[in-house]
Amino acid sequence: MEEIEFILDSTKESMNNSVSHLEKEFLNIRAGKATPAMLGGVKVDYYGSLTPLSQVANVNTPDARTITISPWEKNMLQPIEKAIMMANIGFNPMNNGDNIIINVPALTEERRKDLVKQAKAQAEDAKIGVRNARKDANTEIKKLEKDGLSEDICKSAEDDVQELTNNFIKKIDDLLVVKEAEIMKV
Repeated sequence: MEEIEFILDSTKESMNNSVSHLEKEFLNIRAGKATPAMLGGVKVDYYGSLTPLSQVANVNTPDARTITISPWEKNMLQPIEKAIMMANIGFNPMNNGDNIIINVPALTEERRKDLVKQAKAQAEDAKIGVRNARKDANTEIKKLEKDGLSEDICKSAEDDVQELTNNFIKKIDDLLVVKEAEIMKV
């Protein structure tokens, strides 16, 4: 029985990781409103090593259409500007000598639809992760059954794994509905 508990716990953890990863991915999909998370994937060349932007500057959003970046060292203005351009996230940074200012353009209908497609693809990847965790758990349960664990206990464990899978798939679908609405809201 301990083996079954262990399998269920590790399966749940794996499925949880898929959902957490999806939530992080969704933060990087911009939905019209400026947020510091939009620059979460930007890495800056900081004295020869790639460093997350948030570790070399303050990133703020004074309003819904503007992101300001205040580097802790003035000589980092150009490398930060270059890193934002290289990240290819559709922003045009402006350097005023003290800060970098990014005006976040309003999303076009076509761009919104592209972002929804991107969100759906990421949700599908998360579902695949959940299904893979289910497959791994069921494989482990089958091994235990071959090693002499009773058929009833194994069947019950497989039902528990399926229930976990259904719950996590529903959670992913719910996250996608919320993100879609956020993206499409003008």
